[in-house]
Amino acid sequence: MADSSGLQVDPHLRAFVEDELLSDVGLTAESFWSTLARLQERFAPRIADALARRDDLQARIDAWHSEHGAGSVEEYEAFLTELGYLRPDASPTISVDRVDPEIAEIPGPQLVVPATVPRYALNAANARWGSLFDAFYGTDALPQQGELAPGYDEQRGAQVIAAADELLDELFPLARGSHAGVSAYRVTDDGLVADTADGPVVLADPAQFAGHRPTGADGRGAVLLTRNGLHLELGIDPTARVGRQHHAGVADVVLESAVTTIVDLEDSVATVDGEDKAAAYRTWLGLLTGDLVAEFEKGGRTVTRRVDPDREYTAPDGSALTLPGRSLMLVRNCGHHMTTNAVLTAQGDEIAEGVLDALVSAVAGLYDLQHKGPHTNSRAGSVYIVKPKQHGPEEVALTVELFAAVEEALGLSPNTLKIGIMDEEKRTTVNLGACIAEARERVIFVNTGFLDRTGDEIHTCFRAGPVLRKGDMRSTTWLQTYEDRNVDVALAAGFSHRAQVGKGMWAKPAAMAEMVEQKIGHPKAGANCAWVPSPTAATLHALHYLRVDVHEVQSGIATRPVAQRRSLLELPLADPATLTADAVTHELETNAQSILGYVVRWVGMGIGCSTVPDLSGVGLMEDRATLRISAQLVANWLEHGIVDAGTVRDTFARMAAVVDDQNAGEPGYPPMAKDLAGSESFQAALELVFSGATEPNGYTERTLTRWRQRAKSSA
Repeated sequence: MADSSGLQVDPHLRAFVEDELLSDVGLTAESFWSTLARLQERFAPRIADALARRDDLQARIDAWHSEHGAGSVEEYEAFLTELGYLRPDASPTISVDRVDPEIAEIPGPQLVVPATVPRYALNAANARWGSLFDAFYGTDALPQQGELAPGYDEQRGAQVIAAADELLDELFPLARGSHAGVSAYRVTDDGLVADTADGPVVLADPAQFAGHRPTGADGRGAVLLTRNGLHLELGIDPTARVGRQHHAGVADVVLESAVTTIVDLEDSVATVDGEDKAAAYRTWLGLLTGDLVAEFEKGGRTVTRRVDPDREYTAPDGSALTLPGRSLMLVRNCGHHMTTNAVLTAQGDEIAEGVLDALVSAVAGLYDLQHKGPHTNSRAGSVYIVKPKQHGPEEVALTVELFAAVEEALGLSPNTLKIGIMDEEKRTTVNLGACIAEARERVIFVNTGFLDRTGDEIHTCFRAGPVLRKGDMRSTTWLQTYEDRNVDVALAAGFSHRAQVGKGMWAKPAAMAEMVEQKIGHPKAGANCAWVPSPTAATLHALHYLRVDVHEVQSGIATRPVAQRRSLLELPLADPATLTADAVTHELETNAQSILGYVVRWVGMGIGCSTVPDLSGVGLMEDRATLRISAQLVANWLEHGIVDAGTVRDTFARMAAVVDDQNAGEPGYPPMAKDLAGSESFQAALELVFSGATEPNGYTERTLTRWRQRAKSSA
């Protein structure tokens, strides 16, 4: 039934909004729904126009490629300029204010966590601090020597302690000697002193001592060190299992790790109705109020998880020092292209999902802004909303107007709602300066992302010819230019010490040694945040920010010429003669298996982000971005005759059996191979490929949502 606002609201969502979201912020249900109705009426037509503009531009680009093929870069540039796709280059300067230091000043890892799993969200929020001892002990970041003994393996423990000592020598050196020779750490009037066989020693840089928790009668205490804006705590407890083994009674080395976290309502969730949306919103609200709780079984006992409190220390001058105990949280809303059946208009049309997201995100933010909970998220008084899948400056401007309208409706100061711009669509990439200019008073984040950005690259040049294999995309001119230019444009706009320049996800959750070796490239490239797949990965990635002074790197980058925009227009096309039969078969099998492995969980189980083993059994973090690039590549090859429809169907059928075997024994897993025609997941996967040429921008959400709704109905 429609209410006085004229909206038809799913009962799960209505109950959440009226009983939970509005419980203590001074808003009535009538005002909320009437505000939503007004926002929908005002912005839905504008959004529809923007989407129509996208379709028109793509149709014209398709027609041009059908006539000219790839053409030359110069011809392509002239065409896109005449089309209005390529806007005059802009050189904006941002003027954003009320930005928390976690975004403006402290480079560090960034987590992205699905809002539909409260346990994971709490893990991410609490990943501001992580145990380096645990990260070394339990991963391949520290090569293991032999099999571990049951329980605690003292040989492995000794290996971890030695590795930590080496890191302390590298990052927090003593004036002489090694941390491995320290028998005790103590705090005096002169600062931190380390007792060694050669006498007491201070830090080579005494300013790295940031504080302590005084040692009690039981010997327990903590020493706080700092470098590049991050903190490291030596947790001293000679009575603990590890502390008894450690030469100075250190029971743990704790790193400041996930400085920021994006709570995701978009790519990593499967929210297809009001019940799903309410669950996702509940997590965001609970994190801001501090009321979110998750209970689960672990080791035969029930574990209860809540948000962590702040951490208290005594500063070197004797004053009280409080450090945040939680990651600073941002929320990622849906893009302009999504609608939701959680709320229908009086005419029965789905409303714009991004409009609903913006209003709910902001109302939940009131609890933080009004200090209703026990902990504070933004001490600067902002609500941080990441907005994905915006195509060009006109759509960024539309988001700015939407956020301003939400602020006005809620009585918030202008520019309270900040914008994170995800630079993952080609029309945004080639017009990044103009996009930043539209949001110059709100923008606190731009990032790159190989997967979504490559998916859009493939779709944009779909008719030009067959594209390169997925693995070969990483060495293309356009991609390197994209990564460099994103940083160049952001720094030229004044992001240093004001906003985040981000880099993409590490996709192998178990390959921590490889991550430690490679992901240092992100801070070295000038990124003051980069995505990691887990709290443990955040702790290990934090080592890179301790090693690299990102602000210093950014100062150097700011002096280099901005990467040329024209290089973004070099298309990633393959020479069909180089695509051998074996190479084509391998690429098709790899992508089919990846698509099916992800889709069967999304459609069949409602899991929006998960670790999916590849054909070699290596677990890869998959979300809709990975799905988009894989589906677009196969669809492109189908379009240009590199593969045919029959081969695609046969390959997907064979890979369905492989994926079923990989998931054998998984509770609730819906097998595909025994009834391909009746499997919603299998049919959704095929549709993603066979409709890939015509699906707007190559997005996957509409297909996934429709088939997931069907699967839920069948269940």
